[in-house]
Amino acid sequence: KKIRKLSLLSDAGKITGEEARRYIWNNTVWAGIFVVFFALTVGSTIPWLWLMSIDAHWYSTMYSWYTFMSSFVGGLSLMALYVVFLKNQGYLEHTTREQLHDIGKYIFAFSIFWAYLWFSQFMLIWYANIPEETVYFKPRLQGPYKAIFWINLIVNFIAPILILMTRGSKRNYAIITFMAFLLIIGHWLDFFQMVMPGPMGDHYSLGWFELGMLALFSGIVMLFAGRALAKAPLVAEYHPYFKESLIHHT
Repeated sequence: KKIRKLSLLSDAGKITGEEARRYIWNNTVWAGIFVVFFALTVGSTIPWLWLMSIDAHWYSTMYSWYTFMSSFVGGLSLMALYVVFLKNQGYLEHTTREQLHDIGKYIFAFSIFWAYLWFSQFMLIWYANIPEETVYFKPRLQGPYKAIFWINLIVNFIAPILILMTRGSKRNYAIITFMAFLLIIGHWLDFFQMVMPGPMGDHYSLGWFELGMLALFSGIVMLFAGRALAKAPLVAEYHPYFKESLIHHT
C-alpha cells in the first residue's frame, strides 16, 4: 500500500524533478523491505505449510524455490497477456515491440531457471534413491499422474525454450500471447500435480469441477486486476525515466 501510494503521487504529476527522484528512492527502499517480507512468507513459509505438508513424510530444501519460480513465470505470463490486450484495445500507445521483447526475455529466462530447479530437485532424489525422498516422485512417475508429470515438463520448459529461442519470436504479439496462455495452463498443471497425489492418491479427476475452479479464480484475478488498472493511469508519463523508456531498444 505504501509503495502504491508513492507511485500514484508520481504518476499524477504532483511531484516532479528532484522530489520525484527522492520518491523513487523511497519506493526502492520500501520494495527492498517488501522483498524480505515476501521471501519469508510467500517465498518460503507458505509453500511449506500449504503444499509440502500435504506429503507429510517428504521434504525438499528446494521446494520453496521451485514453487516460487512456478508462480513467478505464471505471473510474467499474465502480465504479458494484459500488455497485449491493452495494446490491442488502443491503450499503451508508447508500448512497442521493444518492451514486448523484454517481457519475452523474462519469460524465456525464468522458464529455463524453473527447469533448472525442477531438474536439481528431481535428479538428486532420483540418484540418491532414498525411500524417504522417492516416496514423493513414485506416484507421479509410476501412477496415474505420469502423463501430467511429463506434460508439465514439456509445456513449461521444452515449449518455451524452443518457441522463444529466437529474437523474432519474443517480439511477436501472437507468439507471446500463445506462450503466455500455454504457460499459465502449464503451471496450473504443475501445482495440480503437486497437490493432488497427497490427499487423493490414485483416485483423482481432472474434470469440470477442477476446470471450473480454475475459471472461477481466473475471473477473480481478472476482476481485481481490472479494477486496479482502472484506478490509476496506465502509463506513468511523469516518471523521471519515462522519456528514457521511449527510446529503449533491445
